[in-house]
Amino acid sequence: MDTLSAPLTIAFDYTRSLGPVLGRFMAGLRDRRVLGGRTADGRVHVPPLEYDPGTHEPVTELVEVSPAGTVISWTWIDRPLEGQPLDRPFGWALIRLDGADTPLLHAVDAGSADVMSTGLRVRIRWAPTPSGHIRDIECFEPGTGEPAGAIAEPEPVTIMTTPIRLHYRHSTSVEESGYLRGLAEGRIVGRRCPACRKVYVPPRVCPACGVATDEAVEVADRGTVTTFCVVNVPFAGQRLTPPYVVAQVLLDGADIPIPHLILGVPAADVRMGLRVAAVWRDRAVWSTTPENIDHFEPAGEPDAPYETFAEHL
Repeated sequence: MDTLSAPLTIAFDYTRSLGPVLGRFMAGLRDRRVLGGRTADGRVHVPPLEYDPGTHEPVTELVEVSPAGTVISWTWIDRPLEGQPLDRPFGWALIRLDGADTPLLHAVDAGSADVMSTGLRVRIRWAPTPSGHIRDIECFEPGTGEPAGAIAEPEPVTIMTTPIRLHYRHSTSVEESGYLRGLAEGRIVGRRCPACRKVYVPPRVCPACGVATDEAVEVADRGTVTTFCVVNVPFAGQRLTPPYVVAQVLLDGADIPIPHLILGVPAADVRMGLRVAAVWRDRAVWSTTPENIDHFEPAGEPDAPYETFAEHL
């Protein structure tokens, strides 16, 4: 059997609080100023450090440095990747801004690797719409900048959000492929361990015996809630409005529960032992994906006795 593969993307917005030092640094970028932090040895670090590496005390003195500097070292990128500062060939460089003692890593839009060199003078190209983020520095470009102006005390930036994206291709095993093809036909297919005879859905190496499951076994699309949690906290990208329930459902004929949504019943009425049935999506949109089962809802059957699912808690 041919195995299945598909492109997948993991994506989330990474949000962090900045604190007093990085908050002032990002606020400076928003106002098109670069602030460095002076440590006890007199050195100016850009970006500023939150704590002095020598004394371990908080860094409190921020000083403005120039938007122009010198390339200390560099490398050339012929094929930029998604999420990098530029969508055309550019240089990654360590740049020491005038007035700073440490270099800043950023992109240089030089047009050609022939332009790049150690000692090249560069200046900041500011983003057209600043927001208080490191991306307010769009990139650097060859040239010199104006001298730094007077230090201002801008309103600090307290939160910074950075989108994270990871694209990859997932390839399934022969057993997983059979499981996914079964879902595309409206069937739930697990595999039986040849040693202990337990049935696992989705198929996997038996966690008890350490051997591959071999015999395909079709199980029911209904089962028993073993344990569950009520989701009360909203979060970005949430598909459902809280409260709602995510439960472990032990399908009839299987020996391990699967996690899934329980809908069609108030969250307060979900309980251990509740008998539930799968609600399949419209057959017209079925594919080789677990999302063919939209959710589970009460099956209208008496609750299962505790002893029938006690070992699956």
